[in-house]
Amino acid sequence: MKLYKFLIPVLILATVSQTSCKKFLDQPILGNYEASGFFTSDANAQTAVNAAYAPLLFTDASSNAIWVLGDVASDDAIKGGNPGDQADFENIDQFNILPSNSAVEAVWKRYYDGVFKCNVVIDGLPADNTAVSDAVKTAAVAQAKFLRAYYYFVLTNCYGNIPLHLKVETPDEVQSPAVPQEQIYAQIESDLTDAAAALPTSWSGADNGRVTKGAALSLLAKTYLFEKKWDMASTTAKQVEALGIYSLDQLFTDNFNADKKNNPEAIFSVWQQTGTSPFLGNNLNQWFAPRALNGYGFFYPTQSLIDNFEKSPDGVVDPRFGYTLSGVDAPSYYDTVYQTGWSTTGYITKKQIQPLSQIPTSIKGDGNLNYEVIRFSDVLLIEAEALNEAGKSGDALVPLNKVRKRARESYLYDNTLPNFGTVPTGLLPDITVTDQSQLRDVIRKERRSELALEFHRFFDMIRYGQAYATNAMKDVPNFSYDADKFFPIPQSERDTNHKL
Repeated sequence: MKLYKFLIPVLILATVSQTSCKKFLDQPILGNYEASGFFTSDANAQTAVNAAYAPLLFTDASSNAIWVLGDVASDDAIKGGNPGDQADFENIDQFNILPSNSAVEAVWKRYYDGVFKCNVVIDGLPADNTAVSDAVKTAAVAQAKFLRAYYYFVLTNCYGNIPLHLKVETPDEVQSPAVPQEQIYAQIESDLTDAAAALPTSWSGADNGRVTKGAALSLLAKTYLFEKKWDMASTTAKQVEALGIYSLDQLFTDNFNADKKNNPEAIFSVWQQTGTSPFLGNNLNQWFAPRALNGYGFFYPTQSLIDNFEKSPDGVVDPRFGYTLSGVDAPSYYDTVYQTGWSTTGYITKKQIQPLSQIPTSIKGDGNLNYEVIRFSDVLLIEAEALNEAGKSGDALVPLNKVRKRARESYLYDNTLPNFGTVPTGLLPDITVTDQSQLRDVIRKERRSELALEFHRFFDMIRYGQAYATNAMKDVPNFSYDADKFFPIPQSERDTNHKL
């Protein structure tokens, strides 16, 4: 196979290990290298694949603005902050969106940069490269294919029909038209199938934190769900379960605890680390925290989201409410208390936030909390939705009720809850309805509560269809499903790629 000649630019990255919190790469790469002169050792191959992880990081919440497109654009959150601060994010909130919008530009640039870094690895490690061991080569390419699939999954759900780049291209080749979303999904399926076949079920030592077979199967199940390939989605979700290594954590909050990064529910995580050079901290910790605690005060939950959380007949609210947000009727904010005036909606998010005992105000923007891209509860809800849509509503109750059971049984494992040790009567009971339409509404409501403020809501809302999305966004007069189900391709890309 011909090895394309290209340059690997300066790459300064590090990705952290699950168990040791050490970096995959301890030293920056300096200079430019031709592929033929770079992929000459196992160490260099590892360096290149490490670079492909870098765009996942939230070291700058404005350049990785998926939280804006995923949740601020939805009915779950508003921009927050001071009026005029990050005005383009406010324009996303209000659907006054131009192709030059900074959030639209940021996500496009960052995730296509991820695609490029993956293509560097795949092109640089052809089968006839004998300088790199087969084991390292296989693992590196599999990781790159998974990551490329994830970047394209984000990109096509944000922008719809987009260019498909599958190799490191010449300037002329980069000039390429958008292809139908179906073609993007087909490539995602292909990459994830290859990755799942080659990736291990787990890593050890300094390699902990890399993507796994379970991550590939989970993202594949989610891709099938978005494509409405119901049987394939449920079957693939069951394959994740069959691995026998994932389970729902007894404490929902362990998913958002920097001390519990190894919990059994985490399938695909973006690993962050505090106190490093180069910087690897989770900057969302500062962006989402109130200004009184040296935060920026962005990302306020809406009343619509608050109203989605169920209550028992006696008025006891789903415990995920207090785990997800703090506010006027949920005052606990880790090691402090919510104060009136912190938010214009009366609520702030607790996800992506760390207590002051872990990250004090002096280093507020340097958190080490992971962003959980896919949790096992997501896989169970994918399975439930797919089974119901395939007409197997009775079977869908099993994974759905596992998620609800974990939520209500927080009262058995969280000694900070009132009347710890006893589940309140009638709280989040098992669902028994098997009418497909009614169960569809239940699953959608459950998914919204379980995954609230994890940057998924807008994409779920859109894939549910025009009637659902239009109703959800009824308080945003500028929103039009046909015009706004995808964000515009950025102006910078239109200016440089004349085939769009």
